[in-house]
Amino acid sequence: MATSRRPSKARASPPEPARINSPPAREVRNTGAHGWGLHNRLSRFLRPDGRTVMLAVDHGYFLGPTSRLEVPRRAVTPLLPYIDSLMCTRGVLRSSVPPESTTPVVLRVSGGPSVVGPTLADEHITTAMKDALRLNCSGVGMSIFVGTAHESQTIRNLGDLVTEGEEAGMPVLAITAVGKELEKRDARYLGLCTRIAAEIGAHVVKTYYCEGFDKVVEGCMAPIVVAGGPKLPEKEALELTYNSVTAGAAGVDMGRNIWQSEHPVAMVQAVRAIVHDDHDVKEAWQLYGELSRD
Repeated sequence: MATSRRPSKARASPPEPARINSPPAREVRNTGAHGWGLHNRLSRFLRPDGRTVMLAVDHGYFLGPTSRLEVPRRAVTPLLPYIDSLMCTRGVLRSSVPPESTTPVVLRVSGGPSVVGPTLADEHITTAMKDALRLNCSGVGMSIFVGTAHESQTIRNLGDLVTEGEEAGMPVLAITAVGKELEKRDARYLGLCTRIAAEIGAHVVKTYYCEGFDKVVEGCMAPIVVAGGPKLPEKEALELTYNSVTAGAAGVDMGRNIWQSEHPVAMVQAVRAIVHDDHDVKEAWQLYGELSRD
């Protein structure tokens, strides 16, 4: 007698990704002139298809305890098998990620201001490159605040960090932060920010999705990953992911849109299906629903 077949979880599990019958992913650039160590570290979180699903859990460095991230270990542990890298501070890494984990880590190394201060833009380097090496990180990340009073300071921080990264063989992720002014997320501004970050030498750039995002990608010489930003309904977050990679992004670095979801493990697998397996929004939404019921 024929029986109904349960949806298979195999396609949403984290095997070595492969892309079939899809446009080629954005080329992984800014690697050929670098040493083997830097290229090796970069390839740990930019997968063979040139794509990546990063999980951001570094919010506490300026926000303090955040909803559903009050105890980072609880949020992080079930998601580690499904991500290509974890973006976190050294405090979260040491306290909340088991040393046996093989998930690559991109370490947040900038900070200073808090959400209750006058500005979030007055950041400095807070973690030494030697610490990132001791922690066996695959990359380091820091924010730049273009158009603020601290623009020059944070861009100089990036330049100094890239110089250290080149010497140490450590990729640098530049984050085009907007602080509290989310209305800045338009193509003209983000195109300026990402191009400056690439010109200074960032190996990967994290920014926001916007209308005309393909032009932002075109003008940036480094691979771009898209920030998730504030929490969205799950289907809208999947649309954000799809639109981003379709426009040329190398992937996403999502936080609240995954670990604040009602079903975080299902959500990260649906995001991964778009980034690595060429699912469209309808297919990913269906997968999310199937996995949420299990």
